Amino acid sequence: MERPIAILFDIDGTLITTGGAGAVAWRLAFEELYGIPADIGMFSDAGMTDPEVGRKTFSAVIGHEPGPRELARVMAMRLKYLPQAVAESKGYRVLDGVEELLPRLVDEGYLLRARQPRALVHVRRLRLRLDRPYRAHPEGDRSRRHAARDGGRPAAGARRR
Repeated sequence: MERPIAILFDIDGTLITTGGAGAVAWRLAFEELYGIPADIGMFSDAGMTDPEVGRKTFSAVIGHEPGPRELARVMAMRLKYLPQAVAESKGYRVLDGVEELLPRLVDEGYLLRARQPRALVHVRRLRLRLDRPYRAHPEGDRSRRHAARDGGRPAAGARRR
């Protein structure tokens, strides 16, 4: 069997636990937009995507299926509150072995990719510290340091900063 060249991973529950920061951000988003402090735990299950969580919570709390603009609005508001919720989370922690594993995988030549949208990866990186000594981007960018290590050539499709 051929060795894979990339590893795709989820972040929350795989690399970190946010200690409920996502639920806090959803609650604040619904409260600001609709005056209702929604509890996503009542309407969602572990492993659901953010749009699924938003759609199910919206339907249950607001009383109708959200249109695309309504869903985008509540998800954008959640992203507004997510950095604060992550920073203030007492239960946030990097899971055992992650800080050693990710740099080792990059050194072994794997491309690391996360399934979260870029904004969520950026927010969670604040406390996971994914930007030292390696990169993990949804697009799989490699840092200039890694490009220099590989003879000055950035990864195929990598954007210059």
